[in-house]
Amino acid sequence: MAFFNRDKPIQDNQQWERSVLEKVALASVVEQRRARRWSIFFKLLFLTYIIIISSFAMSPMSDVGALSKGPHTAVVDVKGVIVSGGEADADSIIKSLKNAIKDPNTKGVILRVNSPGGSPVQSSYVYEAIRKIKSDRPELPIHAVVEDLCASGCYFIASAADKIFVNQSSIVGSIGVVMNGFGFTDTMKKLGVERRLYTAGEHKGFLDPFSDVNSDEETHVKGMLNDIHDEFIQAVKSGRGERLQENPDLFSGLVWAGSNSIQLGLADAVGDVRSVAKNEIGEDKIVDFTAQQPFIEKLAKSMGAATAEFAARFSTLNNASLF
Repeated sequence: MAFFNRDKPIQDNQQWERSVLEKVALASVVEQRRARRWSIFFKLLFLTYIIIISSFAMSPMSDVGALSKGPHTAVVDVKGVIVSGGEADADSIIKSLKNAIKDPNTKGVILRVNSPGGSPVQSSYVYEAIRKIKSDRPELPIHAVVEDLCASGCYFIASAADKIFVNQSSIVGSIGVVMNGFGFTDTMKKLGVERRLYTAGEHKGFLDPFSDVNSDEETHVKGMLNDIHDEFIQAVKSGRGERLQENPDLFSGLVWAGSNSIQLGLADAVGDVRSVAKNEIGEDKIVDFTAQQPFIEKLAKSMGAATAEFAARFSTLNNASLF
């Protein structure tokens, strides 16, 4: 006689459910492991990418210290505003010049200039460095080639070169000094704003844009600018010598087109980098020795210079400039 076990279907059903749950749990664990592996893989890939980009950003774009192969003409750029920490500061330009003359294959140096000028101090540093190189290496020609603009501090630097070459449409000159600012005293009176300025030192707040002009302080500033201008003029005369023509406007701050600058003795002839390298130095092979800042450092310096310039616009004393 057979007996029917009513509990068996229930047990089979429970075992089936348990089996399904185990398979689902196992599949979930496998999927989690797979996702974890892919997560680790992508994190490592991203970390590798960051390391590569960071290495690239922190490294100079070119190795100016490496010796070149064969005789050549070295080129050093002076481009942008000449200011400490900026695109064209004295340290980087002088470093580039030293790397160029250190290479035994360098037969001459070309300063490729395109700048509106900048700091008189930075310009003077580069000027003196070029003069020293010429004193130590009199056989090594150093020429300046003007692209679009060579004004003020840029011309200060270029005047130290043996010769200056321009394009007919280049802008050359601006041998002068300027210090600028704003005066808001009348505006404040109309708005009913009272200026409260406290200083320790009689003239500590001179040239404050929110205060009336003091005649004694104005005389002092003009005298200071004249002193800097005289140094600028003497540097140009020392560099250009008898090539300068007698002209009352020569040191007035005016600028001239390239062809007129030649007539005035501010420049020597029309030429570009390749023609000067070939005809003046005798080596048409060109090697660029311009020091390249790491991207991160360049970005940081640019931001710092921009911030400093912004602050200077609203400071009580604007810095003297050769613009």
